[in-house]
Order: sequence, then C-alpha cells, then structure tokens
Amino acid sequence: MATPPIKFGILGCAEIARKVSRAISLSPNSTLYAVGSRSVEKAAKFARENGFPESAKVYGSYDAVLDDPDVDAVYIPLPTSLHIKWAVLAAQKKKHVLLEKPVALNVGELDAILEACESSGVQIMDATMWMHHPRTAKMREFLSDNSVFGQLKSVHSIFSYNSGADFLKNDIRVKPDLDALGALGDTGWYCIRAILWAADYQLPKTVTALRDAEFNEAGVIMSCGASLQFEDGLIATFYCSFLSNLTMEISVLGANGFLRVHDFVIPFQESVGPFYVNANTKFAELSIGIEPSPTEHLVKTELPRKLVW
Repeated sequence: MATPPIKFGILGCAEIARKVSRAISLSPNSTLYAVGSRSVEKAAKFARENGFPESAKVYGSYDAVLDDPDVDAVYIPLPTSLHIKWAVLAAQKKKHVLLEKPVALNVGELDAILEACESSGVQIMDATMWMHHPRTAKMREFLSDNSVFGQLKSVHSIFSYNSGADFLKNDIRVKPDLDALGALGDTGWYCIRAILWAADYQLPKTVTALRDAEFNEAGVIMSCGASLQFEDGLIATFYCSFLSNLTMEISVLGANGFLRVHDFVIPFQESVGPFYVNANTKFAELSIGIEPSPTEHLVKTELPRKLVW
C-alpha cells in the first residue's frame, strides 16, 4: 500500500517560502495543502503564484492552518523572533515542523521548541538545505578516510553577500525586533554548521570573536567572524557578512588531504555540485606547482537541491 503524501501547510508568504513551495510541489511524497497569512487575500495570491493545487486551503491566519486536522506538517519561514511561538504551537497541534534558520534567538528558546516537539511526538527539521545534498555525503566519505585525509587540522568557512541599500534598510534580517542575530544568524548559521559538520559535531572548548564586527544603527550585526578551538587541536574560523562580495566557501585541511567547496550554501548549478580534493600533495620539481593537482568531483542529483532534505 502506497504511503500517502505529506500534506504541508505554509505559515506566511516570505520570499524563501516561494522556493520551498516549489520544492514541495516537485517532491513525489509531499503536497502543498494549505497556506496562511495575516490576510486571506495575500495567502490566495501566494497560492496562485506558487503552484498550489486548486484544492489547496487558503487561510487568513496562521492559527487556521494549525487548526486544520488534515495538515500533517508545517513550514515556518517567519522572522526568528516568532519561531518559538509558532513552532511550539505547531508541535502542540501535532504538526511536524520544518523551521527556517536560525531556528531560535538563543538556547533557551531552542530548548523550549525541542521539548514541545518531543512531548508531542513530532519531528522537527531546520531548513539548512546543503546538509542533505548528495554532495555533502560524498564529502563526508573523503573526510572520513583516515588514510587519505588524515586527522582534521583546520576548517575555514565564509558566507557573505553584498546585500544592497534596500536590504540594509528594510529587510527583516536587519531589524532587532524581528531577526536580532543579523548576519550571524543568517549567513553565520551556515558557516558554524559547516565547521561542526567537518568536526563530526564535536563542540569547541572556546570560541573567540574576532575584532571589528560591524553593526547597523540599531545594533544588529552586519558582519563578524570568530575562531573556534577544539580539544584535539583543531582550529576553525568563519566570517559572515551582509557587506561583502557573494562568497560561499568551505576549506577543510587534514594531515594528509585537503577539501574545498566554492558554493556550499547554494550550488551554482541545480543539477550538479562540485568539490575539490587533494591528498598527499607535494611541491613539484624545482618547487614549481604541486603534485598531484587538485581533483574535481562532480555529484549529480536528479532533484533540485531544495528537494534533498
């Protein structure tokens, strides 16, 4: 007997919700069942523009989506300051939760969300898409091969983009009452996740903020960086920013090998994700160049990257 598709409800009409709605509509095991906004007109417009089936429910509130007994799971792309309220309510209504990152403003809020989901027996996932891309699994294979990569020594991650004047004035990610973590919560989330992923989720013993972080007039972080020191000698650094050229890099150094990705957050191509590795590298004759040269690995996927959660 075939498993029925998961019926998703969307809370809000944020821009990122357009991308995730497309992913749900393309997924063979999910369907766009409902959308809720603060006005039913806005929700209806969103449904029309984003491929919702004609049978989809359109609601003028978030509560109405959660009260619909046929909704199995909800996607929550709301500002971070609203996550604890709506994620907890969704869990209490027995809805599985797909929650945009950063999932919470602090550890206390995260613990409350996790407790609500555990108590209600529902699943929670954060929307860090690259973690579930087939390329990420292939990179893990390389890092786990001790004879080729060796002991992990260093990780460096960057995610930055030059957001522009309108973003810096009006976007929710620069507003202290909506997304108070700013660039640290938006782009730094990916950088820190990359470091923890490379370290196999070992936690650092110390974290030191780098000097000269940049803030807007409201006190929200526009760019910052930090270094992380681990018990086994691993050193990691990251930089995140709304004020620098678009860059999405991970560099991972081992005793014997090296891995680099130039587009870890959003692959430049939807159907293929490259990464580059070196192992047992030496200077070539007369110290001109290196050998062997870096090897490019191409990981293909038949599904758009947003479908590979």
